[in-house]
Amino acid sequence: MAPSREAGLPPDFQRALDSLRAAHVRPETVLAEVPAPQRLAPYSAAFTADVVVSGTELASGRFVVLYDPAGHDAWDGEFRVVTLARAELEPEIAADPMLAGVGWSWLMEALASHEAPYAAPSGTVTRVHSESFGALADRPMVTEIELRASWTPLDPDLGRHLAAWCDLLCMCAGVPPTPPGVVPIPGHRRGR
Repeated sequence: MAPSREAGLPPDFQRALDSLRAAHVRPETVLAEVPAPQRLAPYSAAFTADVVVSGTELASGRFVVLYDPAGHDAWDGEFRVVTLARAELEPEIAADPMLAGVGWSWLMEALASHEAPYAAPSGTVTRVHSESFGALADRPMVTEIELRASWTPLDPDLGRHLAAWCDLLCMCAGVPPTPPGVVPIPGHRRGR
């Protein structure tokens, strides 16, 4: 995505938008800028992403940036990133009692690997198990991980934060990290 200038935006928010639109994300990640919530902060931006491998969507989520030039006590800063990541899990992974802690560590590791400085992280990791009945009984049981997190970026270079979040989506989807220049071999994964 190429940086573009928009009239009347504060310089720090414009810098944040430019870095988000120029972010380098993994090739499995399909990223789109979408309308942002309007009532949560004076300025905001939002992106959705899907992790797609061999035509199958493995994970999806939303990345929202809130900006208040006056700062916000609850955020401990001017910016706040609010995210959602969701992916279907294999049954043996879903049964792991350490899943929530591991899911949270994926986020922390992704932010660290992208050198994305932050403060005041918070969030939840939820395991969602769905079983259908009646007219829907022929649908297979599904277990998903849902990670909702927010944090305060310590500078307006938010492209690193977006790239870290996209890496988190890939981890939730079971797509392993790959070194630059290496193409992953598609694995077997149950479709949705």
